[in-house]
Amino acid sequence: METKPIITLIKYAAIGGNVLFVLWILFNAMDEGFRGTLPEKLSAVGLIGLLSVNSILLLMKSSQKQLKNQ
Repeated sequence: METKPIITLIKYAAIGGNVLFVLWILFNAMDEGFRGTLPEKLSAVGLIGLLSVNSILLLMKSSQKQLKNQ
């Protein structure tokens, strides 16, 4: 059994989960009128940054593999 389709599915599920979580954080922030303490704001921005970097790295890794195979 080849594992490449499974790994690809898991990779895109992780990216989808990251995007969904970022949207959930932004929705909750908008619902509260972007009010909050400084630590709450910093943690939200930090978490959004980490999730974004994770998604970008997952996408870049797949594109680099495709370039090597050509």
